[in-house]
Amino acid sequence: MLQLQKLRIFADQFFTSYTMNITRENIDELNAVVKVDIEKNDYSDKVEKILSDYRKNANIPGFRKGHVPMGMIKKQYGKAVLIDEVNKLLQETIGKYLVDEKLDVLGNPLPRPQDDLDWNSDDYSFEFELGLAPKFEVNLNAKKPITQYKIVADDKMLDDQVVNIQKQYGKLVSKTEVAEADEITGTFFNEEHAIDNTATLTLDKLKGKANVKKFIGAKVDDIITLKTKSLFNETHDAAALLKLSNEDVENLNTEVTFTITEVNTRELAELDQELFDKLYGKDTIKSVTELKDKIKADAEKQFEQQADQKLLNDVTEHLIENTKFDLPATFLQKWIQNTGEKPLTEEEAKEEYEKSEKGMRYQLIESRIMADHKLDVNFEDIKSFSKDMIRTQMAQFGQTNPTDEQLEDISQRVLSNQDEVKRLSEQVTSQKLLNFYKENVNTKQKELSYEKFVKEVYGS
Repeated sequence: MLQLQKLRIFADQFFTSYTMNITRENIDELNAVVKVDIEKNDYSDKVEKILSDYRKNANIPGFRKGHVPMGMIKKQYGKAVLIDEVNKLLQETIGKYLVDEKLDVLGNPLPRPQDDLDWNSDDYSFEFELGLAPKFEVNLNAKKPITQYKIVADDKMLDDQVVNIQKQYGKLVSKTEVAEADEITGTFFNEEHAIDNTATLTLDKLKGKANVKKFIGAKVDDIITLKTKSLFNETHDAAALLKLSNEDVENLNTEVTFTITEVNTRELAELDQELFDKLYGKDTIKSVTELKDKIKADAEKQFEQQADQKLLNDVTEHLIENTKFDLPATFLQKWIQNTGEKPLTEEEAKEEYEKSEKGMRYQLIESRIMADHKLDVNFEDIKSFSKDMIRTQMAQFGQTNPTDEQLEDISQRVLSNQDEVKRLSEQVTSQKLLNFYKENVNTKQKELSYEKFVKEVYGS
């Protein structure tokens, strides 16, 4: 999807004062045409200097270096140099004009076609179409409050997580017969589809009671015949266990055999100090109650990120829906049509515009909020954010107390990448907007478990 671009060219980028005549005709509030008249004295000195430099370095048979007649240089290079310099002059002039006139434009100025342009004349006129940013106000006071979710880790989740930890740190005990909670190792096989993969699965990955029933009570060396269609709950599990691509799995409808080679049950680890120390370091946690408190705090910190993203999405949708303004649609479609890697048809450009329009609208709304409420994002904000991110990542690998020097060094390497700077800037902007919305948008808090949150928000 194309992103909305704003032309921001600052006056201090230009060092030459030009005398070109520039006029603007406002077609309506969103469209204008700028006419630039260029006279010979606007470009002639620059063109002459470039051609003189060409003459000094030209190697043409029959002439000594630096002694080629200027007429020959002009005949060979004159028009190309003229066109190049006039185009540079136009870009600089238009850019300075937009800054001087404080025009907020969408996309870039589009030159009007001039099939009859005579490059043999001395003076030229060019016209550019402008798409102007609309004027509008952002009303943050929603009549109906937007839900701000607070997701809590309930007792069931905590109990399940404790059991998962006990399983993870428990030991495997070999068995001969499959029961519901066992881990079953075996080989999936189908010669026609080149399936021959040894894998370990648990029965919760299987879809439907009928498939589970085939495994319960089965023994090592038993061969179970299964139908691949509707065999697993998740496509990615099917792909991993059958060693096929997601696309192949989705279209697969055949029989496979599964030969059981090993059955294990996982004996739960004891909830003792040894386990607590393995999990969080010596004497950090000293009881099951403290373990659950820690799990709850960590889980709810992660849940907060999901709740924040939901709030940000909902406020964004509300603002787009309730902030009304027109866009220079015809201009933007023409701009999209002509500014990509390859030109689009009118129909393709219209389709792309329709895909991009919502994003364009929110970008304008976001920019207006940032400007009106001075929510600037500067380099120090980005640098600080990058250090916090690095500190969190290092903690995940056991480095809980990095030095300021370490953080500074890694941050500098990250921020030397312009793509990373852009990505971090977007994240800082989102965080500033989120904090602003929490304080200024009409919200109501709703507390619920993660399971209920998923069901309410995603319907599953």
